[in-house]
Amino acid sequence: MVARALRLREPEVGMIMRRLAAAVLAVAVLSAVGGTPAVAAGPSAVGAPTAVAPGPGADDDPVRSAEYWLDAYGIKTAWRTTRGAGVRIAIIDTGVARGPAEFNGAVVDGTDVSGVGTADGRTPVGAVDANHGSWVASLAAARGTGPGTGMIGVAPEAQVLSISVGFGASAARSFAEQIADAMRWAVDHGADVINLSLTTNTPDWDQSWDDAFLYAFDHDVVVVVAAGNRGSGTTRVGAPATIPGVLTVAGVDPQGRASLEASTQGITIGVSAPSEDLLGVSANGDLVQWSGTSGAAPIVAGIAALVRAAHPDLDANNVINRIIRTARPAATATAIPDPLYGYGLVDAAAAVSAAIPTVSANPMGSLAEWIRLYRRAQSAPLPEATVQPVEVPPLPPADAAPSAASPLLPSRSTLLYGTLPLMLGTVTAILVALGVTAAVRRIRLASRTPSR
Repeated sequence: MVARALRLREPEVGMIMRRLAAAVLAVAVLSAVGGTPAVAAGPSAVGAPTAVAPGPGADDDPVRSAEYWLDAYGIKTAWRTTRGAGVRIAIIDTGVARGPAEFNGAVVDGTDVSGVGTADGRTPVGAVDANHGSWVASLAAARGTGPGTGMIGVAPEAQVLSISVGFGASAARSFAEQIADAMRWAVDHGADVINLSLTTNTPDWDQSWDDAFLYAFDHDVVVVVAAGNRGSGTTRVGAPATIPGVLTVAGVDPQGRASLEASTQGITIGVSAPSEDLLGVSANGDLVQWSGTSGAAPIVAGIAALVRAAHPDLDANNVINRIIRTARPAATATAIPDPLYGYGLVDAAAAVSAAIPTVSANPMGSLAEWIRLYRRAQSAPLPEATVQPVEVPPLPPADAAPSAASPLLPSRSTLLYGTLPLMLGTVTAILVALGVTAAVRRIRLASRTPSR
């Protein structure tokens, strides 16, 4: 069964706005007494997200103030270098809605692979998950509602491809077919980064995904996948997060600790990003708060877009490598990589600006090698002959079969090798017997003659 990679909760917009307004009020009070806005203290160890005092004008908008990850994860610092211009992020999800102002100028193309959406991929699909695609896209590349206002994504100048899929009964096609087609469409339409905020809750995947994901890797596309959530029943990462080569994202709370409900664990996790108290723009334009690695993934996808924009010469393998090598170790991690955090908490500023040696292979693994080992892929073709074949003359025709004869009559062979030798042996034995008999009689007669 296909499951969403998050546990959704969508409160009334009025409640959200009241919470945001309260944040603004707190900022105003603190400013009046000469203080600065404070956040809950996180772990003191290296790697815990540290709140940075908002820049000039940031506190004027309650929505921007609520996007704590922009400061804590180095995103605003990365914006000094790039905001993602020229990079395309494909959002394979339930569709990015047309209406919200935050998406004006962001979505440049789209399609539907569910069989029930519209051709441009902009009509939300599903009765329950319809807003999901818009929430995801808003975290990756929302434009805001004006200068310094409204929700803004991690890569606000990146372009978005909206590819609508349907979960479960909301689609007219199988989920495996949808994802395979969506991956190929995204690659063919110029995607530099693909975001998949979904999971199947099983480590295995349909074999059709082998070619689809290889197609993306062969065309130098970074594929970012949500790990899944315990709150949705995902106790360990499931496909596509288990596919070698993808960048799997786990979730943490605002203090940088592994989320209990809005994340999971697994050896394929690459990095961690915020998955709690996230904001999202719904299809009707309402702003909601939600949680899940479905939100952590587009944050990382946006960072991947920033890296690609800042380093257009780097291939996908090195983009992924920069993101994981610059991640900050989590305070409670027991290893690197760690089954809860991967290589650590993502750091956008370091990923964009740090000096990182290049690599020649994807640090998250090779799908081609996995297929060779586990799919029993066809071996390489046999080498061609280097000499001309030698013609062999045909064999002479076989002797004609003897005509059938009655088994009761003697044949030439039986007469020659059976009957005649037997007759000769018999006659010889008779003659010998007669000679012996005659000799015996003479001896007896001689013994009866009286001596003189």
